[in-house]
Amino acid sequence: MAEKNKDPKAQGAKPAKGAKGEPKGESKGAVQEKAAAPKASSKTPARLRVHYQKTVIASLVKEFGYANMNAVPKIEKVSLNIGLGEATQNPKLMDGAVNELTAIAGQKPVVTKAKKSIAAFKLREGMSIGCRVTLRGDRMYEFLDRLMNVALPRVRDFRGVSTKSFDGRGNYTLGVKDQLIFPEIDYNKVEKVKGMNICITTTAKTDPEGRSLLKSLGMPFRQ
Repeated sequence: MAEKNKDPKAQGAKPAKGAKGEPKGESKGAVQEKAAAPKASSKTPARLRVHYQKTVIASLVKEFGYANMNAVPKIEKVSLNIGLGEATQNPKLMDGAVNELTAIAGQKPVVTKAKKSIAAFKLREGMSIGCRVTLRGDRMYEFLDRLMNVALPRVRDFRGVSTKSFDGRGNYTLGVKDQLIFPEIDYNKVEKVKGMNICITTTAKTDPEGRSLLKSLGMPFRQ
């Protein structure tokens, strides 16, 4: 009787794991671990982001005495804008502005349209009058690094940027008269000298906090 009772169990028993359906030389657990393991990221973080995390945060906490690390100001986004009123008469200028802003920012810009018609300026609703782009993350830090360390020092008779361009809430706006200060622009392909507005939006609540943040990151303010 004991042998008869054992037979159904033996018949219904499952085959040993690892026998079939698995790669040779690897157990099922090893295959699952390999599938669950995240892929190593080969992307190097932006140099300015690393500088902010290692140096700037500590200096801001020491200067302003923040009790919470989340209260430390940081850069939220950078907006670049080119206005081209002449594009209403010469639409080819817009193509050049879009290509140049793409080279400078590393991201394709959005073409801005006129919201209403103005007869005095020969402007009709829907006409292309400029382009803009918003940078966040590593692209934002990489652009700021190039702006502060490469582009601005190439300005003729450069003595620093003004400290009076804050809006009262820690955000800073900078005007550039010539796009040729950026090394990405080829002088021979430029049809017209174009200026641009660069707006740096921060989480700082006051201008002194925003000024200290940008100065710690390397913004060359006028003395």
